[in-house]
Amino acid sequence: MEKNQFDLLKDRRFLPLFITQFLGAFNDNIFKMTLSVLVGYEIWSVGSIDPKVLVSFAAGLFIFPFLVFAPLAGDLADKYNKDTVIRWTKLAEIVIAILGGVCLVNGGISGPSVYLGLFVLLAFGAQSAFFSPSKYSILPQHLKEDELIGGNALLNTGTFIAILTGTIFGGVLAIMPMGLIIVAVIMVGCAVSGYVASRYIPVGKANAPGIKLNYNLPAEAFRIIRYASQQPKGVFLAILGASWFFFVGGTMLAQFPNFTKNTLGVDQLALVFFMTVFSVGIGIGGLANNRLLRSRIEATYVPVAALGIALFSLDLYFASLSYSGPTFDAGGKPVYASLLSFLPSFSGIRVTFDIFMISVMGGLYVIPLAAIVQHFTPDDHKARVLAASGLIDSLFILLSSLVAIAVLGLGFEVQTLFLLIALAGLGVAVYVCMLLPDYLFKTLLQGLFKLLYKVEVHGLENYEKAGPRALIVGNHVSLLDPPLLAAFLPGRPMFAVNSFVAEWFWVKPFLKLVDAFPLDPTNPFSIKSLIKEVEKDKHCVIFPEGRLTETGALMKVYEGPGMIADKSEAVVIPVRLDGVQHTPFARLKGKVPLRNFPKITITILEPRTFRIPDEYKGRARRRAASRQLYNLMEEMMFLTQDREQTLYQALMKARHVNGDNEIIMEDIERKPVTFKKLVRGSVVLGRKFTSFSEKGENVGFLMPNSCGAILAFFGLQAFGRVPAMLNFSAGAQSILAACHSAQIKTVISSRRFIEFGRLSKLVEEMETQVTFVYLEDLREKIGILDKIRGLYSPITAEYTHKRQGIMPNDPAVILFTSGSEGLPKGVVLSHSNIMANIVQLTSRVDFNRQDIVFNCLPIFHSFGLTAGTLLPILCGIRTFFYPSPLHYRIVPEMVYSTNASIMFGTDTFLNGYARMADPYDFYRMRYIFAGAEKVKDETKKLYMERFGVRVLEGYGATETSPALTLNAPMHLKAGTVGRLLPGIEYRLEDVPGVEQGGRLYVRGPNVMLGYYLHDKPGVIQPPEEGWHDTGDIVDVDAQGFVTILGRAKRFAKIAGEMVSLTSVETLVSKVYPDFAHAVVAVPDARKGEQLVLATTCPDVKREALSKYAGENGISELAVPKTILHMDKLPVLGSGKTDYAALKALVEERLAKAA
Repeated sequence: MEKNQFDLLKDRRFLPLFITQFLGAFNDNIFKMTLSVLVGYEIWSVGSIDPKVLVSFAAGLFIFPFLVFAPLAGDLADKYNKDTVIRWTKLAEIVIAILGGVCLVNGGISGPSVYLGLFVLLAFGAQSAFFSPSKYSILPQHLKEDELIGGNALLNTGTFIAILTGTIFGGVLAIMPMGLIIVAVIMVGCAVSGYVASRYIPVGKANAPGIKLNYNLPAEAFRIIRYASQQPKGVFLAILGASWFFFVGGTMLAQFPNFTKNTLGVDQLALVFFMTVFSVGIGIGGLANNRLLRSRIEATYVPVAALGIALFSLDLYFASLSYSGPTFDAGGKPVYASLLSFLPSFSGIRVTFDIFMISVMGGLYVIPLAAIVQHFTPDDHKARVLAASGLIDSLFILLSSLVAIAVLGLGFEVQTLFLLIALAGLGVAVYVCMLLPDYLFKTLLQGLFKLLYKVEVHGLENYEKAGPRALIVGNHVSLLDPPLLAAFLPGRPMFAVNSFVAEWFWVKPFLKLVDAFPLDPTNPFSIKSLIKEVEKDKHCVIFPEGRLTETGALMKVYEGPGMIADKSEAVVIPVRLDGVQHTPFARLKGKVPLRNFPKITITILEPRTFRIPDEYKGRARRRAASRQLYNLMEEMMFLTQDREQTLYQALMKARHVNGDNEIIMEDIERKPVTFKKLVRGSVVLGRKFTSFSEKGENVGFLMPNSCGAILAFFGLQAFGRVPAMLNFSAGAQSILAACHSAQIKTVISSRRFIEFGRLSKLVEEMETQVTFVYLEDLREKIGILDKIRGLYSPITAEYTHKRQGIMPNDPAVILFTSGSEGLPKGVVLSHSNIMANIVQLTSRVDFNRQDIVFNCLPIFHSFGLTAGTLLPILCGIRTFFYPSPLHYRIVPEMVYSTNASIMFGTDTFLNGYARMADPYDFYRMRYIFAGAEKVKDETKKLYMERFGVRVLEGYGATETSPALTLNAPMHLKAGTVGRLLPGIEYRLEDVPGVEQGGRLYVRGPNVMLGYYLHDKPGVIQPPEEGWHDTGDIVDVDAQGFVTILGRAKRFAKIAGEMVSLTSVETLVSKVYPDFAHAVVAVPDARKGEQLVLATTCPDVKREALSKYAGENGISELAVPKTILHMDKLPVLGSGKTDYAALKALVEERLAKAA
């Protein structure tokens, strides 16, 4: 996980060392720069020596002590406490600073002052040589592994800032009156302050206190270099790589005075400017490492950085060719251009940019290499290896000085020196790229993907939690998936590749750049070999689906990946790739909208561990592992979809993804509505709604399934009103009770609907307490100004909605329970609740744009609203709205006419359609989802045999938005309502008298905000601790499938035993499958309660029921005592049996019979 590196500046483990290093580097450079200006611009007399050569000599002189004393400095840092060694060096710096101050104050009169200055510079170099190994070897002792990159970046950035400020102060003060005295005072003050800061450095323990100091410095130098070369290949290569940067950087810093004066012909201010640019660039590049590498110690960007240093150095040479040095006045005195005249020119900008980019690339290049050396070197030799690193750095810097002296001594200009560095740098870059081809590949791929697809990676911190052994599982959407993961996953994971695919010619280049493992899925030994590879503490990437998805959703998951995770005991890291399904590299043309360069997101979830009971063996164990893996990936699909948005924001997103002109809905008027028309209509209508309602107000909604209703619904959503969906079949008393609970003052409806639905009497009764607003009246009020605003409303709709300040957890809709158990309760669902349920369903079922949804379930019912309306619209699936589910003859014909492929219904409605439908009416139907009541086995069998369609049963509640469970095409179990949807917690509480299962309580993101109850109108009463009591008795098997045993309130206590009324209805349906049946319990003086069967079958025999019960081991208590025939059973608008009305009818008939 990436840490904020700047937090280290508040930490005593790091801050005192940072200050100590900063002040020391500042002192070195203020003196060095002051001396360079005095010599380079001939303010001090240097006799017959060429000032350019003397400046280069001074740079080499500062480095020389590193060559001599580095071995001894490394020994001291390992033998003694490192903080102690640091304090010794800081005391020495005070003496050297005083001597340097004396040199400057008394200098400027004769040549010997120059040589005294060179001696002081040599002393500063010696002090730094002894300080350096202790400084770098104490860092790994005080910082954690994930702080090392950031610590090095800060330390080096601080060093270059010190170099910059020292250079500026030295360059400016050297030419000012009294400037040399000020420099002397500053130097002594910094040396004393540095020593004080060093006193606060925590103890840095001695790693090898028993070693003997070797004063044979040349022999010790060879020994520590030889030891460093014996370190793992990566460590020594990192040392050499870092030294190359010091060669380049040392040359440039040393030659900037010559380059500025003699090549560019600009004044001293330009020199300060270039030093500033170089230092800032180093800091930016160094600090960028922590973010780019996310605190990991690896060389990912080193190849590209090496190439960048070489290329920008080469361009610096060409950019400087247009300059020929200073001009001369009539007296032959050089005239230097000002910085202000240099910068605005194209060449000036080019030179400045090249210097900046060389330094940025240098920061990216050197910091990871330094961290690699510090981290991977053994503790007992760390300081000596770092001393060897410093020694080699010094050799390269000295070599740069010698090369510079030779080149300039032969009469060449500074830009020629830069050309030689650039050409050598190209060779180094090529070598580095050959050593680290996968890192170069990763960096280039990352750049390409970010450029084309704006790739974002979330959850990298989860990857770091996984440890050394992990199985990375991803959804397989497109051909881009493997290169995307190769580019953006940290390190060098191994890719399991189908051995057949590995032979494809265009795949082979990719396999050479990654760690690939060809896997033959038909060969068990191949799986075992992969397990052994993972057991070697590797990260392995595998796509459990084994192929590209053809549906856009998860496909079948094979057993192999689950077995690999189980057998290797590796943690499993789920990785979701999103956005790639819209590229031409997917196989989803026509199923999802395709775009050339969609935004791609890679989301890494927390690692998981499979826990499979020990008693599971062989195939059972493989299946259990595969099931856990599928559940994990299904949960991944749920967690990584954006559900924290309002319904209107989701509509805007769907419109953006699918396009303005995509047809999204149609009704019996057969006038298709596009996304553009939907958005425009919703905004125009929504503005009219604001004239009679306030933001956040609950507005009654009495409308049938139609496009107009959906326009009005989203009109309310656009402006932050909360539609309260009223059940027009419930009767005036029930609806008015609902309006009271939710404090509804205004109801939106349609005159045409009221007329055709024969609801005039209902409206008359309701108008005593609420005000009706009709869409037809509002349309007449839409004037020319409204129409003009409507033209551009698709452009401004998103902003208009955003201005309302609606949040995802605000109420989005109010639904009312059926009232079968008393007064209706208002169920308040938030935007987040509904979006969560939509995402839960799409995580399990493969909906796509080729589908057409037929929805005849009323939108006042949660099933009809969420599943039948909002899910398809917000997923870009064309939807046909039919106003009534009771038209058993017309509905199948309309399904056929609209070419519908997905349908929602209840058992009652589906049976009605089946009786009237032609066998070909459902020719294109893929799935029929059924809920709200138990679906009889006969219904499922009928649809499969007659229409060839699977009826997939689910279960839910209005309070859960509504879906809780669902049988899916891939995971279906007869007799159950499917597995719980992802993201839902559950618990079962014991029910007295019920031996199997328990009372179901659920909690999850789809569970309501709360109820509006009649006794506290307008007050949302949330579920306790988020748990909703479903009131249902259920059983959950080992595979997670849920079986509904009955409503807790639909159990009867007969002769002391609990009997499920639902199970009794199932028993009757088995014997008489072609009729409707319902069972209620009424008081019984002898047994407490008795069962009464209401049925549409005219000749139900109790003897037949008793016989079936006996043959199937069912208690005789489950056979109804009384049987009543009815022409039809009372039903609610949702299609469920109205048990309250039925019980009243039963009690009435029993009373008459008595």
